[in-house]
This record gives sequence, C-alpha cells and structure tokens, in this order.
Amino acid sequence: MKSVFRGRAVSRLPSVVTAVVAALTVSVVVVPTAAAQDGPRVVGVRDLSPTHSVVDVYSPAMDKVVSNDVLRPRGGGAAPTLYLLNGALGNEDGVGWINNSGAVGFFADKAVNVVLPIGGRLSFYTDWLADDALIGRNKWQTYLTAELPAVMDRHLGSTRRNAVAGVSMSGGPALDLAVQAPGLYRAAASLSGCPASSHPLAQAAISVMIGGALTNPFAMWGVPGAPGWTQHDPAQNAHRLRGTAVYAASASGMPGPVDDIPAGSLFPVGGAAVEAMVNVCTGLFADAVRAAGVPATISMRDHGSHSWALFEDELRDAWYSTIAPALGTR
Repeated sequence: MKSVFRGRAVSRLPSVVTAVVAALTVSVVVVPTAAAQDGPRVVGVRDLSPTHSVVDVYSPAMDKVVSNDVLRPRGGGAAPTLYLLNGALGNEDGVGWINNSGAVGFFADKAVNVVLPIGGRLSFYTDWLADDALIGRNKWQTYLTAELPAVMDRHLGSTRRNAVAGVSMSGGPALDLAVQAPGLYRAAASLSGCPASSHPLAQAAISVMIGGALTNPFAMWGVPGAPGWTQHDPAQNAHRLRGTAVYAASASGMPGPVDDIPAGSLFPVGGAAVEAMVNVCTGLFADAVRAAGVPATISMRDHGSHSWALFEDELRDAWYSTIAPALGTR
C-alpha cells in the first residue's frame, strides 16, 4: 500500500489556547473483587433496537463494569469489529458518536460491528502509572486490548478482524493501542487527535487538560519528559505501525463549510485553537511515518475547526480509504 498524504506536514507551532475541561462523574456498577477470578465477561445486555444494544462488560483490570454501545449489522452474521472511541469525557456526559454524529446511520448498512466504550474521561485510553483520587484506576489499554476484544468476539460471533479509531482526546491513543498491541488491529485511525504526545506543546496541553478537571496528570505517564510520554507517542513509535493500515486526519482550525456552522454564529475560538494544536501533532506524525517508510493516509485540511461535523467527515474518509479495506468489508 502506498503512502497517501493530503495537505502538508507543518513544522511551525501556532499560538494555541487550550480549553480547560470541566470534571464530570458517572456512576458505575462495581463488582466485588472476588469476581475477578472469573475474568472479563458480559454481565448485562440492554437492547435499544434490533441493531443497537448496550453491553456491560466486567473489567478485572479496573475492577468495575464498563458499558459499551454496540451496533450490529442489519443482516446479522459474522462480521469484523471496529472499536470506535469517544472524545474527552468518554460519552459519560452524553456527548459522543452516538448522540452527536450520524455514526449510527452511517454504519446501518455496513457489514461491521461497532463497539463504543462508555467511560474513560480524560484517561487517554491508556494504563496509568498510578490510581487517581478522583477517577480511580485507569487501565484502559488493558481493557481495550486484553479484555474487551475476546469478550466481544464471543458475544458477537465476530470474524476476529479488528480496527480501532478515536476522535479528539482518543485519536492519538487509538494509534497507540495499535502500537502497544501489535497484530490486534488491522487498521487504526486518529480523527482530529494528537498522535505526537511527547512533543512539548502536546505534553503541556494534555497536562493542562487533565489537570483542569482536578485530576493529577502526572499519574498517567509521569511528569512531562518521563519515558512514558515517548513510549506512548505514535510519532515516536511510527515504525511499530508497519503492517497496520494507518489513517490520521486534522484541519487548520479555521472554520469552513465542513463544520456546518449556522449563519450568524460566533467564531468557534475554542474549537479553532484545539484543532490548530492537533494539526501540529498530525503534521509531526505525518513526518514520522514518512521517515519510517510506513504506509499511511494523512488528511490535513486547509479548513475545519474541532466540530462533530468535521469528525463525521473524517470518519467517513477513514472508513472508505483505510478501515473497510483492511477489514475486508464494505
């Protein structure tokens, strides 16, 4: 597969205003620790429609139940699985792919299972070095790579072909999951995310984002500059993505038609600033995969702010260009 680069990799750092994210909490069902002996498993299913259910899965790594939106093909039968991660608050606040995009409709005629974990706000879907006093234990890398896939394969009767995609906060981590679990995902995509987490600009923005929610950012990968930041940086580990179909997208931050902003609306200052920052990250990642000789599809748009309309468009592009071909589906 040839590398496809749309737009250009940028090296100049724009001035960035990082929005502080407010802390939100969600109630979870806690299973007694003794239950961990039984391993990860489905503990509840709530059908919302013939093709949409919420599947509760017990995670021994975090000793709690995690709810997952699950979309299934209309025709049934064995299908590959896309793990589609939500943004900053993990859909704990009701903001995510299900409620804020047309993802449900888009996948309605696709031959794929789509699993969307609910939870993991500001966790960057990684295994934290230490528990946090406010949000507890984050072992999301373990959950998403060593627990959930096997459970879903059994529950859905899948083809065991997997892909992972993330948006905003979870964009870079989606690529990192492919780095940390080689061979698990046939494709990985970052949608308006930061796949260059060890860059000083990214370290500062991520630390402020986590710290703004009264959570200790250094409990994740250590203080800025600690080895964990590099170990979980897709740009620094681009060579480890060889063999995975890779997609990364971002935009300049300047609003455009893709954002579908109503006429007369105020300029989206926060969204523009965040998208400008992740555009820098995506440019650094583009340079890294090019230098490593790793095939990748990179989309860097001249217009687009950090909006759900942009994310939706990037998801469509990622699906047709990268994810569906890698999964052998349509």
